[in-house]
Amino acid sequence: SGHARLPPPQNVTLLSNDFDMILTWTPGEGSPPDVTYTVRYESQERMDKWIKVPKCKNTNRTSCELTCVIPNFFVKVRARVKAVSEQSQSRWVESQFKEYYSDVELAPPVLHINVTENLIHVSASFPLATCVESFSWKYDLNLWEAGSEDKKQYEGIFRKNTVTINTTALRGNYCLSARSSFQSIDFKYSKFSQPVCVLLNQKG
Repeated sequence: SGHARLPPPQNVTLLSNDFDMILTWTPGEGSPPDVTYTVRYESQERMDKWIKVPKCKNTNRTSCELTCVIPNFFVKVRARVKAVSEQSQSRWVESQFKEYYSDVELAPPVLHINVTENLIHVSASFPLATCVESFSWKYDLNLWEAGSEDKKQYEGIFRKNTVTINTTALRGNYCLSARSSFQSIDFKYSKFSQPVCVLLNQKG
């Protein structure tokens, strides 16, 4: 077409991040301000068939959320992105292959704590996309007295279940923290969440 091609996107990376699969990139050097991007992906089930991602066509963002776009979480996929402007477009740039199920990175869960007279009720929530809600995410919970290294552990709690802890014998400042766990080929764990501390059975 006689026009110079647009500089291609750089640092094209398929990230598995906090339960999600996201393609990210940075604009090519010297990209014009009106540049947009178009994304496609292919899976190892059907190589050489690049599938369109409608919500990431002519987008001005530099990321594309692919989690619920991918129909099969147990197959490796890769994505590609090109820059487009009114006059011209760049070549496609491809990411590496990733598989959602075995490569997913976990975020710590968010703890919800309800303290009643002699009980603590703890539940966890996860930033999950609806299409992966059926996976068997679990969480591990630690409880300890502030300043102590001695942690009581509650392991492998299904994510929708609440843990009820009897606090009759506990006095003082107690802290709770949890991590996400997930079994693919082996167990994967997130980091532990920031501790949440509560005062128990303080008289007065």
